Amino acid sequence: MPKPRRLLSVALVVVSAIGFGCDSSPQAGSNAATSAAADWANMGPSRVVTLPDGFEVTAELKVSDQERGQGMMYRSTLPLDKGMLFVFDEVIAQPFWMYNTYVPLDIIWLDDTQTVVEISANTPPCGSRDARDCPNFGGSVPALYVLEIAAGQAALHGVEVGSRLKF
Repeated sequence: MPKPRRLLSVALVVVSAIGFGCDSSPQAGSNAATSAAADWANMGPSRVVTLPDGFEVTAELKVSDQERGQGMMYRSTLPLDKGMLFVFDEVIAQPFWMYNTYVPLDIIWLDDTQTVVEISANTPPCGSRDARDCPNFGGSVPALYVLEIAAGQAALHGVEVGSRLKF
């Protein structure tokens, strides 16, 4: 027969699993401000990116293979003034996917002069638990940088192919 203390511990684990869910996806009714703060509290090195209309996005830099591979995975929010700027080692095709990404994004590819060469607007998250089921987006034009911002923000701030961003 289990000891009372161990039984209490087991009961707490079971109640936690039932009450809060077992996955890391955002829970219904969660406080958006608290969630956003948690997602972006430990933001690493960043760069301010100025969009064509002067709107500024603070973009978390992703420069290593590991950082670029992680990207927006597991983040449940993307504030309108935040984003991610992926910096690559060479100008080549850079397709992206949305595996384990929970929010829709505008994905913007830029060449070595910070000129927009391709945009995937309102890119939807991939709902599959199998990465092989997630499609690639963009990457048909060589790029050195890729900027991810909240879905709809590119059009709202005048970002289009040929625009030059400043960072």
